[in-house]
Amino acid sequence: MFNEFKKFALRGNVLDMAVGIIIGAAFGTIVSSLVADIIMPPIGVILGKVDFANLFIVLKQGAVEAGPYLSVAQAKAAGAVTLNYGQFINALVSFIIVAFTVFLLVKGMNKLKKKEEAAPSEPPKPSKDQELLTEIRDILKGKQ
Repeated sequence: MFNEFKKFALRGNVLDMAVGIIIGAAFGTIVSSLVADIIMPPIGVILGKVDFANLFIVLKQGAVEAGPYLSVAQAKAAGAVTLNYGQFINALVSFIIVAFTVFLLVKGMNKLKKKEEAAPSEPPKPSKDQELLTEIRDILKGKQ
């Protein structure tokens, strides 16, 4: 069983997938920072809010402390139930950025693949049987 697992784990596809997952996780962190730290603050300023991630609606006041709450963290600390639509919008923007990046990556890979397919390849050499049949044909043509 160990040898079977070792064969599986060391196959090229599994290693490629592991590298892809690790790079994908790092890319996800970068995109999250891009959205939270670069893209959403200007949008928040345009909308008149300082911190876009703290857009929320209180569904039920907290048992510890009553609102108003200035942040989602403060509301959660007070035990309030909130609908965090600002964080959802951040996640949606992150998804759109990742999806667009993956689209561009796949498009680029497809373009490279088409170039490889378009490159003319040398026709395969005839097999020994084909060469022999060609010789027989030529001999028979010569007898006519």
